[in-house]
Amino acid sequence: MAASYVARLASDGTRNLVTNAASRVLLLGSGPIDLPVTVDDGTLGHSYVSSPHSAYVLYARDEIALLGLGHARFAAEAVLRTLSGLLRAMRLNRAVHLDNWLLSTNLHGEWQGTGLAAMRTLLSARFPDHFLIIRSLDPWTCPALLDAVCHDGWTLLPARQVWVTDDLAASWLPRGQTRADAKALRRSGLQTGRADNLSERDCARIADLYHQLYVGRYSAINPIFTPEFVRVAAAIGLLTFLVARDAQGQIMAFSALRSAGGVGTVPLMGYDMTRPQSEGLCRIASYMAAEAAMDTGLRFHGSSGAGEFKRSRGARGVIEYMAVDGRHLSAPRRAGLAVLAAGLNAFMKPMLERNGW
Repeated sequence: MAASYVARLASDGTRNLVTNAASRVLLLGSGPIDLPVTVDDGTLGHSYVSSPHSAYVLYARDEIALLGLGHARFAAEAVLRTLSGLLRAMRLNRAVHLDNWLLSTNLHGEWQGTGLAAMRTLLSARFPDHFLIIRSLDPWTCPALLDAVCHDGWTLLPARQVWVTDDLAASWLPRGQTRADAKALRRSGLQTGRADNLSERDCARIADLYHQLYVGRYSAINPIFTPEFVRVAAAIGLLTFLVARDAQGQIMAFSALRSAGGVGTVPLMGYDMTRPQSEGLCRIASYMAAEAAMDTGLRFHGSSGAGEFKRSRGARGVIEYMAVDGRHLSAPRRAGLAVLAAGLNAFMKPMLERNGW
């Protein structure tokens, strides 16, 4: 699958699939494992899926605006200005990401770190002025890979808190909120199911519903997926699209399930936000994804955000990390990474755990 995905990104151009990403994409093999690798040369303002500055500064600015922190907002913005200056000075956006699928969560699947040291040596020689980065590491999804990067001497930066469920049948299905979600689906009259043959209209509708929610409501730093991305992701099996259609066949809500290594996650979800909240389309989209993951025996990675919604449906929080290596870089850039790691681990990690973000 990685080879097919990289080939499409290379032939079509990254921007034709993910509008706000400008990465060059390569394929890196290690034995039976093929990994997509993205290369960025330091440009600011693109999606956080390939831009650490966007992940830690621009996305956080948008989150601050949504949280409504009152007077504390001014202090938070001052901290972000300082952080932005540090990341710019150390040129953290000049980076090569390993196993980067340009999704909000990279499920690393069967890759447990095999060949990591050799990959690091190869990439640092080929890109001697770039940081090396692996996103989406946590002790629940990929404990062996997390151990491997630590053993190989990478620096861990806390990135976000994600919500995970070990056993959906035991922890999600019996919950009162889950039963209420199922009731909302029954009451809606929508027809749900897996969409194996998406039409051109379906692809455009899915891209639009995702955009309404993740870009329109939340942040333009979220990856912006085109209808062509939807078509390619479905065709190569990167994502399984679950849809809820009205009587005319119009998609009103959808979830896109990504599975690897016995774990399922939903990097794309959306619903018609012009409809009244009382119709429960958000609940329906979430329910479809969790039910499909349960039916296929997957553990469930619920991504970040909406902590109370996910806790009430049986999820628990786990800190996710970004691993960074810069041992081949200049002393000032290595020092910048050390300062960044110390600050994030001292202040950001406890804040994530305390507030459930």
